[in-house]
Amino acid sequence: MSNITVNADYEKFKTVFLDENSKINLISKNDEKFLYEKHFFDSLAIKLFFEKYGYTPAKLLDIGTGGGFPSVPLAMEYPQISVYGVDSIGKKIRAVTEISEKLNLSNLTLINDRVENIKDIKFDLITSRAVGKIDLLLKYAYPLLADNGYIVLYKSKSANEEIDEAKNLIRKLHLKILPTIEYELPLEDKFIRNLVIFQK
Repeated sequence: MSNITVNADYEKFKTVFLDENSKINLISKNDEKFLYEKHFFDSLAIKLFFEKYGYTPAKLLDIGTGGGFPSVPLAMEYPQISVYGVDSIGKKIRAVTEISEKLNLSNLTLINDRVENIKDIKFDLITSRAVGKIDLLLKYAYPLLADNGYIVLYKSKSANEEIDEAKNLIRKLHLKILPTIEYELPLEDKFIRNLVIFQK
């Protein structure tokens, strides 16, 4: 199991999240039993990247934030980071806004729009979890990435295949691929995840 220290108040998050999930179904009822392991812990696995590179961004964008993962746990864990979560589905953004307000997350900004409509703002770090393939995400993320900024994508075991499929685009965008960080979720069954990292 990956050694990640979580400082955020998970129990408070759980209470608020499950209340909102009962109204809109942000995650499946079955996944509620693994809310910490599959969603909260997984979101905060980016700490492995921060620790490895001694890096903390000032401004972070989460593409396709959905039910607020990883944007809400990251905003909770890192109050010094300005976190932006974008999603085109209005009911999800409204639900995550409720969660954010109940948790008093003044550093979280939620945007109900398509990511390609975001203009005139650059981010030091762009994340995405369970949204789309690497090539598509790089197309969305690259125009919004600050110089020397990072793109960190949460991926399953298909990560290497997706990197291969995106090789031409990665070359065209002059992105540097850093070593993938592999980690394991704290579940009884072995569940391997990957952080795929690019630098501009």
